Amino acid sequence: MHALFADSFAALGRLDNITLVMVFHPQYLESFLKTQHYLLQMDGPLPLHYRHYIGIMAAARHQCSYLVNLHVNDFLHVGGDPKWLNGLENAPQKLQNLGELNKVLAHRPWLITKEHIEGLLKAEEHSWSLAELVHAVVLLTHYHSLASFTFGCGISPEIHCDGGHTFRPPSVSNYCICDITNGNHGMDEMQVNSAGNISVSDSFFEVEALMEKMKQLQECRDEEEASQEEMASRFEIEKRESMFVFSSDDEEVTPARDVSRHFEDTSYGYKDFSRHGMHVPTFRVQDYCWEDHGYSLVNRLYPDVGQLIDEKFHIAYNLTYNTMAMHKDVDTSMLRRAIWNYIHCMFGIRYDDYDYGEINQLLDRSFKVYIKTVVCTPEKVTKRMYDSFWRQFKHSEKVHVNLLLIEARMQAELLYALRAITRYMT
Repeated sequence: MHALFADSFAALGRLDNITLVMVFHPQYLESFLKTQHYLLQMDGPLPLHYRHYIGIMAAARHQCSYLVNLHVNDFLHVGGDPKWLNGLENAPQKLQNLGELNKVLAHRPWLITKEHIEGLLKAEEHSWSLAELVHAVVLLTHYHSLASFTFGCGISPEIHCDGGHTFRPPSVSNYCICDITNGNHGMDEMQVNSAGNISVSDSFFEVEALMEKMKQLQECRDEEEASQEEMASRFEIEKRESMFVFSSDDEEVTPARDVSRHFEDTSYGYKDFSRHGMHVPTFRVQDYCWEDHGYSLVNRLYPDVGQLIDEKFHIAYNLTYNTMAMHKDVDTSMLRRAIWNYIHCMFGIRYDDYDYGEINQLLDRSFKVYIKTVVCTPEKVTKRMYDSFWRQFKHSEKVHVNLLLIEARMQAELLYALRAITRYMT
């Protein structure tokens, strides 16, 4: 842990709160820091100030002032023009042109087409090269996902920054970061439910029920396998149902001016893909997947980055300590796969070999609300949502969930963007 902190401080000149929360999972943090360092500081198609500005643009789409402010400082530190920070319209036309891709990728990636790609690559004197565009796409997806992590874990600014603090009274909406990292949470989600009643036994039975369902599903898997038609039908049902998962706190969050000036069309946000008569064709992983297609395209146009991202995906997907709350020696692979595939299902991405009927068995409504909010509209996450799922689980396990959420989200965005680039190239 200390070695990771030293590496992080050496690379960034700071030890930020994201690192302090991710260190619950040192193997993942090491991979994350290595990838982020390469994207921001090592040789690559884009100049350093462009990289930080794209980070600002991406984080601003989710109104994540925490990340925006970090990268404003980094942008100035590497010699970026302060005038660009007055608003996107003051940045070079080339970066302004990226605004549309940033918007669609953040909120409705299934709408990305090869025409979006063509528009950026053929913009005459403001055009992007393919290598630059891949670098930009990876940065955009990285910071959209990191905004999800920041809101999902209730991360607050460092003590020396605006809004930073060492202590917060318990009535406010987010955790103080020192609480999560130290595990101090007094009368919190393990004891009090939304009605204010003591509910240790309720949350204990939640864990037992989840363990029992996993056991039953494994037995069913061993006994019979659903037909391809049945599997396809279950995917469509789950995809449709995911549209009706929303929080009672679902109200518009108005972006602050210091964040909204970094992007255009502030009213554009997440919309379920089958609302308003739209029908988005299912994205079948068998036709275009990260392992066989996306990885090689990224590695070809931006060497080594495909390898780093691939390693990070694998660590997040396979990470396990074989524990669930108070239980040890548990195989959690079924649960991890259900979470990952549910996120991809919300993005219209289907795995032919997965039985989507398992998702409803393993993920209850409060957990689905949390997942969908973190992944699709992270700026609306509340402490109540964080508290209301898996009440008997440790903070480290909830952070683990967030790592799965952000990597599944990043992969989904990348798949749509890289498929569009592939279609443009062919």
